[in-house]
Amino acid sequence: MYLSELSIWNFRKYGSSVTQTESGKTGPGLSVKFNSDLNIIVGENDSGKTAIIDALKLVLTTQSNDFIKLEYEDFHMPFGETMEEKRTDSLEIQCIFRGLKPEEAKNFLEWLSFESVDTEKNYFLKVTLKGRRKGRRVYYDVKGGTDEDGSLMNSEARALLKSTYLKPLRDADYEMAPRKNSRLSQILDSHQAFEDKEHHHLKKVMLQANEMILNYFKGKDDKEVFEDQNGKLLLDKINTYLKEFSATDLPLNSVFSISDMKLRTILEKLSLELSINKSGLGSQNLLFIAVELLLLNREYYTGLKIALVEEIEAHIHPQAQLRLIDFLQKESSDLGVQLILTTHSTVLASKVPLRNLILCNNGKCFLMDSESTKLEIGDYSFLERFLDSTKANLFFAKGVILVEGDAEHLLVPTIAELIDRPLSKYGTTIVNVGSTAFLRYSRIFQRKNETFGKMNIPVSIITDNDIEPVFSSNENEVINIDQVEPSRQRKINLYNGQTVSAFVSPFWTLEYDLIAGGNLTGEFYKAVLYAKKIQNSDKYGLTEEKKAQCDNEVELVLKELQIVDFLKRGFRMKYTKM
Repeated sequence: MYLSELSIWNFRKYGSSVTQTESGKTGPGLSVKFNSDLNIIVGENDSGKTAIIDALKLVLTTQSNDFIKLEYEDFHMPFGETMEEKRTDSLEIQCIFRGLKPEEAKNFLEWLSFESVDTEKNYFLKVTLKGRRKGRRVYYDVKGGTDEDGSLMNSEARALLKSTYLKPLRDADYEMAPRKNSRLSQILDSHQAFEDKEHHHLKKVMLQANEMILNYFKGKDDKEVFEDQNGKLLLDKINTYLKEFSATDLPLNSVFSISDMKLRTILEKLSLELSINKSGLGSQNLLFIAVELLLLNREYYTGLKIALVEEIEAHIHPQAQLRLIDFLQKESSDLGVQLILTTHSTVLASKVPLRNLILCNNGKCFLMDSESTKLEIGDYSFLERFLDSTKANLFFAKGVILVEGDAEHLLVPTIAELIDRPLSKYGTTIVNVGSTAFLRYSRIFQRKNETFGKMNIPVSIITDNDIEPVFSSNENEVINIDQVEPSRQRKINLYNGQTVSAFVSPFWTLEYDLIAGGNLTGEFYKAVLYAKKIQNSDKYGLTEEKKAQCDNEVELVLKELQIVDFLKRGFRMKYTKM
């Protein structure tokens, strides 16, 4: 049994669409399908990742019984609006569960439906939360069934849909410490090891401890008088004072004991620590995650096994992130657990198979499986090998620039700075593909079916035309000029599509064409001279004296050789020799 689909109407940033469903009502503001195993939701800040997790928590609640309720602010306010009367007065969150085994389906017979898949009929369960408000008063209920009204789900059925939830910004040291309603006590209290609240072994242990405490303050037990009588003397002194304070006909007396012998109270007195003294935040967070995972590994459990994890990378260094995600993928497969994670970690985004990623953008969720993108099967294999943590920045960017080599990777950000358009300020990431395999990356952003929406992430491809000029014998004419434009158009047509645009150098390479343009000739030549000075002097680097020498040489060359005019005639000398 797993969560197959989530649809949202008018919850937080997700409103509703103009399209209509089969029943005639407006379509959801968000509709997303999940894998039965691992799902990692990525995207820039405020893209809607947390709203998805919170929507699921409202419908499913949590195994550790976190306090969760629908709030006034959860009702959708159209983007740009500030008037409260524009806020919607109703919302809906709908979850569809599939893959139910018979032992799971029997728990939800009253609310189950059937659907035909190929020639088979399969169970599915639709659970819907409908919220409404009157002013600031908020009301909601959770119902099951496919019809419009559905029927209320009882607490027993809802308990079998509870999720395991790991919140972001975890204070593991605080959560694992003994205190009332500690996270540790909530998790342990929900575990099957502590189901017998009345006759649990820990209660027997505490009763024995309580008896020993009573005996200590009596100064004896049934067998002997204790050598240490300090406890008895202390209690006798307290009771002497009480006797003086109390009335003759109603003398007061006191005893020491462990108060409140409930199992939950006993668990609240427990702490869990690492054996390593003074461990850091990263290790503490791994301990916290290990405890939370207890709620997923339960024998004979016939309910939903799902974990909702926000920012799993919190306080964990990259290598530990890799070990953690490897383990979670294995656990998901071995135990039949569905994981829905949000992350800002490029390490995690690059580690998992692309089909497991869900990209939040422009108020929508975009799946990365082969049914959704224009990527070909071979592209997935390629990206699993070569999409490293640096390139995975593209999943968190407002815009992407794909370049084919180191020269462009260095030049483009520098030019952006020179024209006062720094890439970081505009949320743009540059990805060095290291070849001309642009389609393997650009097709990530191109949807197979555009009716489900396009990504609002502009992607630019900067590539070379690669038509080396061939000159006539007298060097006054480029004899292959007629090849230039058709070549450019072929590349533009190959790459362009949806939000992807190709920018092909006019003639040969980006560097050649920039130099040939004349405006940057001196700067390029100066950069080459600077690089030579740096390369030949590891000890001192580029000193002011060396800079002055380079500047003088550039000025002399430009003046005496008139490079700009020379370039306009053809520039036979390759830029690498300058």
